[in-house]
Order: sequence, then structure tokens, then C-alpha cells
Amino acid sequence: MTTLAPEPGGFNLIIHAPNRLLICALLDSVAEIEFGVVQERLSVSASVLSKHVTVLTEAGYVTQRKAVRETRPRVWLQFTPEGRAAYRAHVAALQAIVGTHSGPAGA
Repeated sequence: MTTLAPEPGGFNLIIHAPNRLLICALLDSVAEIEFGVVQERLSVSASVLSKHVTVLTEAGYVTQRKAVRETRPRVWLQFTPEGRAAYRAHVAALQAIVGTHSGPAGA
């Protein structure tokens, strides 16, 4: 299995996958968020979300906290400081790419 690593300049292949990028965008705006809420917002199955969360967790970007709410077990997701920094660096790298290469169509 190939291990993905952040690229120089902040571009991050771990975060760049569309669903993982959306997960990170949600996590960046909150202290923590319930797994089910993320699943609803992304309109994906629990198994698809779980696979993406596992990748982010194994990279050290996300932690999971299990708790009981309304008598049901729930999982809460939270950015680690490294995850938040990696996400923000990735966003900055994307903005730099877009800023460098944007211009009038056909130019």
C-alpha cells in the first residue's frame, strides 16, 4: 500500500480527495462534529464516510470521540492541531495555484 504524504508547498494529497476535503472544511468551522451530521452533509453512506475518516485519522489529522447521546452510541470527529494546520496549508496552496493560473478564458 502506498502511503500518501503532504507535498511541498502545503498541497496535501491526503486532504485533496473531494470527500476528505469536504470533511476537513466542516471540521475547520467547528470544535467537533457528530459523524452522522457529516454523513448527512456529504450525502454519503456510513461506510464511505468511515473509510475517509480512517485515512484522516491514520494521518494524525482527525480524532474520534465516542459518547452516548439519547441512549445511542455516537461518534464525534475533531481536528487535531496538525490536521487543522495541514488543511489550512492545503487551502493556501490551492489558492496559490488558482491565483497563479487564473485569468481570462482562452488567454
